[in-house]
Amino acid sequence: MKKNSNTKLFYVAFLLTFLFQSSLIFSQTAVQTPEEFLNFKKGDRFLRHHQVVSYYEYIASKYPSQVKIVKYGSTNEGRPLMVAIIASPENFSQLEEIRTNNLKSIGLMEGKPTKKQPAIAWLSYNVHGNESCSSNTAPFTIYELLNPANSRSKNILANTVVMLDPCINPDGYDRYVNFYNQKVGGTYNPTPSAIEHNEPWPGGRFNHYLFDLNRDWAWQVQKETQERMALYRQWMPHLHADFHEQGVENPYYFSPSAKPYHEDITPWQREFQKILGDYNKKDFDKNGWLYFSKERFDLLYPSYGDTYPTYNGAFGMTYEQGGSGRAGLGITKRDGDTLTLKQRIDHHFSTSFACMEAISNNADKTVTEFIKFFDNAQKFPVGPYKSFVIKTKGNESRVREFLTFLDRENFQYGTAGKALMASGYSYQDDKNETFGIDAEDIVINLYQPRSTFLKILLEPKTMVEDSLTYDITSWSLPYAYGLNTFAIKDRINPAGKPTFTMATAKVEKPYAYLVKWQAFSELKLLASLLKKGIKVRSAAKSFEVETQSFNEGTLVITRSGNERLGDQFDKIIKEETERLQVNLFAVSTGMATKGSDFGSDNVSYLKPPRIAILSGDGVSPTAFGATWHFFDKQIEYPSTVLGESYFANTDLSKFDVLILADGNYGKILEDKTLNKVKEWVRAGGRLVAVQGALNALAGKDGFELKHKEEEKKKVSDAEKLKVFGNAERESISEETPGSIYRVVMDTTHPLAFGFEKNYFSLVLESSDYQYLNEGWNVGVIKEKSLLAGFAGSVAQEKLKNSLVFGTQDMGRGQVIYLANDPVFRGFWQNGKLLFGNAVFVVGN
Repeated sequence: MKKNSNTKLFYVAFLLTFLFQSSLIFSQTAVQTPEEFLNFKKGDRFLRHHQVVSYYEYIASKYPSQVKIVKYGSTNEGRPLMVAIIASPENFSQLEEIRTNNLKSIGLMEGKPTKKQPAIAWLSYNVHGNESCSSNTAPFTIYELLNPANSRSKNILANTVVMLDPCINPDGYDRYVNFYNQKVGGTYNPTPSAIEHNEPWPGGRFNHYLFDLNRDWAWQVQKETQERMALYRQWMPHLHADFHEQGVENPYYFSPSAKPYHEDITPWQREFQKILGDYNKKDFDKNGWLYFSKERFDLLYPSYGDTYPTYNGAFGMTYEQGGSGRAGLGITKRDGDTLTLKQRIDHHFSTSFACMEAISNNADKTVTEFIKFFDNAQKFPVGPYKSFVIKTKGNESRVREFLTFLDRENFQYGTAGKALMASGYSYQDDKNETFGIDAEDIVINLYQPRSTFLKILLEPKTMVEDSLTYDITSWSLPYAYGLNTFAIKDRINPAGKPTFTMATAKVEKPYAYLVKWQAFSELKLLASLLKKGIKVRSAAKSFEVETQSFNEGTLVITRSGNERLGDQFDKIIKEETERLQVNLFAVSTGMATKGSDFGSDNVSYLKPPRIAILSGDGVSPTAFGATWHFFDKQIEYPSTVLGESYFANTDLSKFDVLILADGNYGKILEDKTLNKVKEWVRAGGRLVAVQGALNALAGKDGFELKHKEEEKKKVSDAEKLKVFGNAERESISEETPGSIYRVVMDTTHPLAFGFEKNYFSLVLESSDYQYLNEGWNVGVIKEKSLLAGFAGSVAQEKLKNSLVFGTQDMGRGQVIYLANDPVFRGFWQNGKLLFGNAVFVVGN
């Protein structure tokens, strides 16, 4: 009887084992590979974005206990943005607990963690649309990560939650893929001059508004970035890997990163750069694949996919595969070899698993050091300054705009609560001084979890250990927002929350409404009122009325001229000022006690401008995109985009303002077309030329703008015998890669309305324009004006005593010269008012 019982148990166990193993085999065979599901072979063609998405959704349906698709937003063109969260069945059942435990452990959520924390790794593909091999790698990554037969994947998921974003920039990606798929023949042509290897303007690198999303992580100007970063802050991963491509002739790049490293990168983060390099190189060494590290791609500018995570305690890294928009399915290199899409996918696939293995095998220490990073940030914040004070009075609009940025990043701040004296570094005066703190002033101290990143954004001068950098070298937000700020070495604790009291109209049916011209918020209000048909005037000089003082540029909105709107006049103004948080004053008279009355020529009507922006070959895509986005999304004012291919035949009389964004206009503005533009200006048009566009006007007939005369000097024998190996380093003496300069402004000119004597400009090029002889030199750089960032010795000399912002009368119209782009990347907030002056106020 006992023997029969054991036999039955044996057969039951055997049957169960057989059924379990059969189910495993069935599940493995039932899950299709990317090639099976999408009917292609790796590297034979580019997948469109919707195909990548469909495969991710398919995988999620096959592994419901291990994969969660989070659709965190959508692009400007309506394509979905998504992340696949992948974990072992055990960890997957506790995803929310893992997420909240992570935030609790670093002080970003109240409470204590409930258990040991696994590592969290986030991999992002295709932030640049035409760096397309990474989105084509993404389906293979998720398939193998969930393949039960892959022991490597099983080990990774044992203690790591993986987040895969298959495409950060779907609009740019599909722009490139659609171009390539339309141009390639039945078999790809590897000849570099073939049309399939030469994208038309603007290329697929950028998003819909032609922003570089890899430079928008910190500023979050773009929709895609805003939505992604909201999810990022909900998870705060321990590792972020960012997959890119570079030039065709370059081999693969991976960490360790190049110098300069920002001084606040921790020893463990530096050590892990080397650890990661060791994991990265394994497959490359085994397969004989070429690679390089420690060159070109540094860790300084805070708005990259590697630096933003690094400054927030994680390991951030950039991977660069040779290829980009030139490579297509295959291209012949200079050495005669053909670089194929399949090779590019294989390389990214290798490093995808290398970084996941590196974090998994170092998970315990990674989590420990991550917690330590935030604990130190709260108790022992980095840097000499521990508190920052922002003066509020008279600057309310700019301060509100800055607090919106702080709120989005969940930084802590408050008001001083009482008056006191302090000593600290003045951003405005570039020196240490004693100053008074008022009760309503904003106080930010660094005793908070994410203070390292906050300090890096606020620091007045970035320490640059090596002048050979990949991007701008200064970005200090008090300068970017035009704030009167002090940095203090002592700790000052905020006492309360800011409660801005909005000035509202107290007169029921006033003679006029007045809005002080101070910040971008007032520009947005002006654009809104003009769109709604409200007639608005601008005061050319400061004035006083009913005991209130008002600055130059103040908007004067009289009932006279707006009678046709009836009660809607008052309703629209009150609604819009409340929506945009703008102070509104109402007066019962048009007579000023000081300055000009409202009927004076000094209070001029602002005609709603009809705006055109030139685009196309020769125009910088990102500069054009920043300008286009400025009108379309930031101030929501209509503009017309013109193409360079038909610009010469365009009827310019249909427009009041023509904007030439940064670029090379040599071919666009040939003599005949330039003469046409000049005739339009003489007839009353306003030409706004920005940065590189000035080169197309300098020295041309009718334009006052000229370069400085360069002194001819004899080259010495020592200079002739220069060392070839020093060429790159010596060349930077002529560069100014994003440094902050003090620009002295003529505040009485309409281009400078709303500004104080000093405007702090992000200088991107070492321009050398003379002062205008007849025109107005509104903003100039004088001697010793460099405040922060790197500028080479030759560049500094060229910029000294040069024109930055100026205007020239030409017939009945004006030419406005902006040697620095005020709307660069959309984050230099203070420049937006200046650009608004150029478009809406000057010459009106």
